[in-house]
Amino acid sequence: MTCITSVFKALCLSFLFVAAVASRPTNRPKVFKVQRYGAKAGGKTDNAKAFTNIWKSACTRKSGNSKIYVPKGVFYLGGVEFVGPCVNQIEFVIDGTLLAPANPRDIKKDTWINFRYINNLLISGAGTLDGQGKQSWPLNDCHKNPNCHKLAMTMGFAFVNNSKINGITSLNSKMGHFNFFSVHHFNITDVTITAPGDSPNTDGLKFGFCSNINISKTHIVTGDDCIAILSGTTNMDISNVNCGPGHGISVGSLGKNKEEKDVNGLTVRDIIFNGTSDGIRIKTWESSASKILVSNFVYENIQMINVGNPINIDQKHCPHPPCEKKGESHVQIQDLKLKNIYGTSTNKVAVNLQCSKSFPCKNVELTDINLEHKEVEGGPSTAVCENVDGSARGKMVPQHCLS
Repeated sequence: MTCITSVFKALCLSFLFVAAVASRPTNRPKVFKVQRYGAKAGGKTDNAKAFTNIWKSACTRKSGNSKIYVPKGVFYLGGVEFVGPCVNQIEFVIDGTLLAPANPRDIKKDTWINFRYINNLLISGAGTLDGQGKQSWPLNDCHKNPNCHKLAMTMGFAFVNNSKINGITSLNSKMGHFNFFSVHHFNITDVTITAPGDSPNTDGLKFGFCSNINISKTHIVTGDDCIAILSGTTNMDISNVNCGPGHGISVGSLGKNKEEKDVNGLTVRDIIFNGTSDGIRIKTWESSASKILVSNFVYENIQMINVGNPINIDQKHCPHPPCEKKGESHVQIQDLKLKNIYGTSTNKVAVNLQCSKSFPCKNVELTDINLEHKEVEGGPSTAVCENVDGSARGKMVPQHCLS
């Protein structure tokens, strides 16, 4: 009798356990596979409508999170926008290749794939965004033609918060690869960005009016700035990034427009610049329309391998001379710390601190700078300082020029 009772109790407990497990709410997202919504691989059929429909279904789903899945294969995609707000979190997993139109005029807006007004977005996968930029680059004449056709960025984010990009590759963008506007609390990790070193205006990651951005473990090879930090961007941490070829990590250009805002709170650490035109770069227009503050920057543990201008503060920025001169830059640069910056410079001037006469740079700290001139026969590396106040300590190659 005791045996039967024990068996009965065990069965009851097992039943209760199974029932409890079955009744637990699941956190697994619902998976939306693009091919079930009519998307076709092969690189010929425009899948913009199928992707738009799948986004609407995932975005409006009320019971739990959603995952949009792009499998291996080539999916041709015309210009498309993914707009929120969405009810719950969305994960967009790209394991295949998204292929842009080769003809730039087939993308009607300024961004090929655009995300707007979304919270809690995760873009991940081992896939590729192929911008097919080669046909477009010869058409990029905007520096001399005010009526030029604006080429499309590969992927844009506007008013997107608490979100992440992880693992994907951007290849041969027509214009910039990734553009961020009014984006807050955003992480970018393990991203690969690739375009030829002579491809025009193909910025890797571009930010304006953004805050609390973290970029790490990312490899950028492109024809313009690896990372461009523009007006109104604050609290950004960049680490373990390989950049080159390209134009370095640039703040600016700043000061050209009246509505610009301060840029502050930048940390750049554990970076390798290889064959770039610039490394650490801050650029402001000589004739400024706005008075803004650039402050609280830390650059640390940075290797320069054959970099044209390893440290370059340029407050007389003029990309396409001649530029109209109406006075000195009104952008105030202050509280900069540069520590353990080392490697080789292809130009004799390895440290260029060319600040505004009206608003001199303040509190620039140099610690352990070791930048050799690559061309030994050209003489040792040198530093140039204009209108800058600061201090230096530790090893100094070239000899510092701070007062």
